[in-house]
Amino acid sequence: MKKILLSICLTAASLATFSQSDKPVTFGIKGGVNFSRLPYSNLNSPATTSANTLTSFNVGVFVDFKLCESLSIQPALIYTGKGGRNNINIAIADPDAPLTISHTDTMKVYYIQVPVNVVYSVPVGSHSFYFGAGPFVGYGISGKQKSKLIFADDQASTTSFYNEDVKFGSDEPSTVKRWDYGVGALAGFKFNNGFLLNINYDLGLANTTPKSEDNNNKTKTRVFGVSVGYAF
Repeated sequence: MKKILLSICLTAASLATFSQSDKPVTFGIKGGVNFSRLPYSNLNSPATTSANTLTSFNVGVFVDFKLCESLSIQPALIYTGKGGRNNINIAIADPDAPLTISHTDTMKVYYIQVPVNVVYSVPVGSHSFYFGAGPFVGYGISGKQKSKLIFADDQASTTSFYNEDVKFGSDEPSTVKRWDYGVGALAGFKFNNGFLLNINYDLGLANTTPKSEDNNNKTKTRVFGVSVGYAF
């Protein structure tokens, strides 16, 4: 393992000049806006679905541990919003009593998330461009859910609205699992004064909907983020 790491560092050093800072550990802060989706699927359902983007925010701190001149490990602690707006439509083609069900569900959940990225930096004059990737794990702490449900037949329609706090759990279909995990990628530009411009994408791998015998729903988080920051 040490030989592999040494080889990576030597290769990185041969492709880039020395960075402007020789500090082995750098601390930083960042925050910005999230554009998130929560794709929904159920193979056993006749429903047609569409996943739309929801806007939220992210803010947090990070530590950059330099392994060599161009390679580092960067764990972070982020407060981040996830969720989405899903439209679900079901048409029941009964000749005697045709029925259409339209369900618009908006869910926003805030997580404490810990990503651990391997980051590679490329000097650009006195500045640097960086990119990286790694796993993340998140713990849900709060959220809101709004729903609009329309039942329509050939004579009339009924509309219902729901607005409630997200309930966390692992057994009931109406709850949301607290834990999320997946892989993420990031890229950005660091100015020589420490300011950062950053983009990131998180691909959730966990099914956040509890599974049961009569519920085969699957929802997984997708987040694209844009942020600014400062490294000390």
